[in-house]
Amino acid sequence: MTYEDVFEEAPVPGTVHLVDLEGTMHAQHARGGHRDIVLVPTPSQDPDDPLNWSPRRKTLSMICMGVYTLMVGIASAAIYSILEPIAEETSLTLNELNNGTGYMFLFFGWGCLFWQPLALQYGKRPVYLFSILATMGIQLWAPYTKSNGQWIANKILQGFFGAPIESLCEISVTDVWFQHERGKYLGLYALLLAGSNFLAPVLAGFIADGQGWQWVLYWCAIFCGAGFVFLFFFMEETNYSRHSVIGVAPIGVRPEQAPVAAKMNEKSARPDTDVASEDDLSTPIGSSKSKTYLDKLKLWQKADLQKDNHIAGMTARPLIFLTFPVIVYAGFSYGSNLIWFNVLNGTASSILGNAPYNFSASMVGLSYISPLIGVAIGSFYTGVIGDKIVLAMARRNGGILESEHRLWLFLPSLVLIPGGLILWGVGAAQQVMWFGCVFAMGVIALTNTIGIQLSISYAVDSYKDLGGEAIVTVILIRNTMSFAIGYGITPWIDGMGLQNAFILAAFAGLAQCLTFFAMVKWGKGLRKQSATKYAKYVQKMAESGLVH
Repeated sequence: MTYEDVFEEAPVPGTVHLVDLEGTMHAQHARGGHRDIVLVPTPSQDPDDPLNWSPRRKTLSMICMGVYTLMVGIASAAIYSILEPIAEETSLTLNELNNGTGYMFLFFGWGCLFWQPLALQYGKRPVYLFSILATMGIQLWAPYTKSNGQWIANKILQGFFGAPIESLCEISVTDVWFQHERGKYLGLYALLLAGSNFLAPVLAGFIADGQGWQWVLYWCAIFCGAGFVFLFFFMEETNYSRHSVIGVAPIGVRPEQAPVAAKMNEKSARPDTDVASEDDLSTPIGSSKSKTYLDKLKLWQKADLQKDNHIAGMTARPLIFLTFPVIVYAGFSYGSNLIWFNVLNGTASSILGNAPYNFSASMVGLSYISPLIGVAIGSFYTGVIGDKIVLAMARRNGGILESEHRLWLFLPSLVLIPGGLILWGVGAAQQVMWFGCVFAMGVIALTNTIGIQLSISYAVDSYKDLGGEAIVTVILIRNTMSFAIGYGITPWIDGMGLQNAFILAAFAGLAQCLTFFAMVKWGKGLRKQSATKYAKYVQKMAESGLVH
């Protein structure tokens, strides 16, 4: 049976039988207190399959992903609290500095078209290592960029070489964790990604006051160098040649029929192996030996070098995925939430650094503790609480998980996005007490984190077997939107004034957030329409073990 045949029987990607309510499915189940949860995707019998790794090995993999995200993320955002000092001591204007960061975000997105296929084809470990090492070099160069052209070139290269932080980390999470666990770890990624961007200005403000703004960039280089050493010795490759697609519920299957349908799909998706029992999760059957430590240090794994080359297809597919409405929505949702992060960072130094607040660089940096708290709350909400909510919704739906279930977690954003933007912009225009502005920063950061996690989860849950390419499409849309807003922040606020600009922003943010109701209603139908096209691409990749 081909993979296309499987999808003809079960043509709704993103609809999975996650909870075995009747205990009738002959498939691997989670252990402990979640024995009714079906393991999706089904792990192989190989001890080096990342899904079969020990908890300690999985935790180390997540620590390495976190170190990379923190180091590259800090380097990308450290200048936000020192834009005014840079403008004062160089020939660069505040508008030119913001334009440069806009180009950086643009190439954080479009650089994924180069790095993502390379990582999926030849290995994620060498891409992570080269990315963090190149970022270190770019930070050492940055203090010597005195003209607008040099600044833009520096930011373009930083975005290009740092692009794996945007799309590869999510796939590293899905390589290692099962579907019912991913929300928590994608929440951790969102915490580290957004948190690094808010932690960086805190550190940068004190460094600038004590050593000068140039040392902010030097310290970023030092952090990246230390991160490279850690990753070289502890990061393990998570690429794995997997030839099976995850089971999905067939069109027209009622909840009471789902256990039988899912059982059929589990068998059809693994035609050459017996379906293992739930007790085989920790002790996979087979004669394979685990890798030695020296094997793990190799830049390239033998299995990755022996794959058929699909780089051209993986480069083109993210552009083809622009015809998939669900993926386009995920990119729009992510971008719409991120632009308020860019607006916040682009205005923080000018609002807090000038009258009536007159914060020093270190105090502007210290105000970013509020966004850090907001990020932590948002990550806990979308990760830990979100997983429980989604599981509860799947149980109520006869054990069937729809990828749209997670979108209901956007409900708090309907109030928090417009409220945070009005308090920040209108509050500053009306010279509200400084605590009001700082509190607004935390609210905006919280909504940004919710948008990161939910948008990524929706895309990956909908098209898991080609999640790497789907995420690139999401990031392309998101970062193109970020570039546009980064390029226009200063002229927009200068033209309309703080108060009017942020009233408009509040209504735009509310309108954007309301679109999740449309996807809740029509998302499954859109996924169903894309199933045949999706199945064709999955089959091509599965034949070479490149589904992930």
